[in-house]
Amino acid sequence: MNDRSLLLTDEILRVDGCAPGSGLAKHRKMATSPFVFLRGAAQIFYADLGNAVLRLPPALYELPLTPVMGDCHVSNFGFLTEEGSHGDRVIFAPNDFDDACFGHAAWDLARFGVSLLLCAEHCRGLAAGRYPGEKEFQGKPAVEPAQARAALESFLQTYLATCATDDETRKHHDWVLGNFDKKHILAKSYRKAVDRAFGGKDFARKSALAKAVNLEQRPLRFRALPERFAPVPDDLYRDVEYHLAPYMDDRILDVTERLGAGTGSHNMRRFYLLVGPPETPEPEDLFLCHVVEVKQQRRAAPLHWFPHLHPANRLGPAHLTVVCQRRMQRDPDLLLDELEWHGAHWLIRSRHHARVGIDPEDIGLGKRAVDKGGFEQYARACGRALALTHARGDRRSTRFEQAVRAILPDTMEGLTEAIEDYARLVAADCAWLADLESTDG
Repeated sequence: MNDRSLLLTDEILRVDGCAPGSGLAKHRKMATSPFVFLRGAAQIFYADLGNAVLRLPPALYELPLTPVMGDCHVSNFGFLTEEGSHGDRVIFAPNDFDDACFGHAAWDLARFGVSLLLCAEHCRGLAAGRYPGEKEFQGKPAVEPAQARAALESFLQTYLATCATDDETRKHHDWVLGNFDKKHILAKSYRKAVDRAFGGKDFARKSALAKAVNLEQRPLRFRALPERFAPVPDDLYRDVEYHLAPYMDDRILDVTERLGAGTGSHNMRRFYLLVGPPETPEPEDLFLCHVVEVKQQRRAAPLHWFPHLHPANRLGPAHLTVVCQRRMQRDPDLLLDELEWHGAHWLIRSRHHARVGIDPEDIGLGKRAVDKGGFEQYARACGRALALTHARGDRRSTRFEQAVRAILPDTMEGLTEAIEDYARLVAADCAWLADLESTDG
């Protein structure tokens, strides 16, 4: 076993508790494409930064530290309602803060850039039948390498342009991305999110609440979905009720355990709590009900290799996520908290009724993506959203934005080269895992 294989094996075993090649469902999924591999193994990205396998331009580390996503990639942006389930404004923004911490903005820039190139490759693989996926994807137009490179440049240029504001009043800290016109690659997803918000035509069928809860049943209860939900034994149910009730904004009406959620969340337990008024709600009062996720939280991926960058990173894992999310979002979830329970750290947050995620095929396949510049449109939207998210790390000043303006232009070429080189390495790592899973499976 060579040095690369040893590092990959050690890092996967450290986080997942199972060595690669053991047949773990998560590892089989990661082996399906380099994009999925990147999603499922954020710890390897930071191991490679820590070991200087991935070398970013040194000047980028002169940017002020700021809260970062930690696991920044194309599918960790999407549509949600500000203020969680109780909000009614749909925005496009980062939607996953499980690996958030105080760190280098360059981490997010590089990781997103790698994911952008691998997303395009993933879509080409789906279209050619090289990667598993729906048959409807085969034969579709897919983003070519030159288009992916152009999208990467647009992402970085848009990030820079968003930080190049001369607005010393800091009003841009309150900017968000909202409506998208019908010519934009995100128009369909935006409309879908609006329709799922309370009052939208699909709220009763497609909202996060409706998908998890039978809204026709009284009293309201979680749906019987064995592939998604596991019944909670009576003693654990009572334990959840007792310890979680103080954090809720209303009565706990039902509890279930969520199964198999998240590419990178193996061995992290999570529960869903149905919360609402104790009296039976009329259809027009269903906005008072929502689903609260209580998720076991592990240490943010960057911190194993970079533990001493910032004092706040010494906070408990869930506490750190709460602090970062509150900094990075304009209007965070109204229900966003943390607790220590059963010897672990747990994150508490409301699930957005209108949450709509973005899959690679949504932005990298089809005529809109290829012939009408949709893939590049998406990259620009993420560049703007990420810049606003990073800038909010210090709402007192524009020092972060000023530093980006001074440093990023001269480092963009070196950053792009590092991103392209690392995307090739991830593809090789995925091939290694695929071979291992095939041999041992």
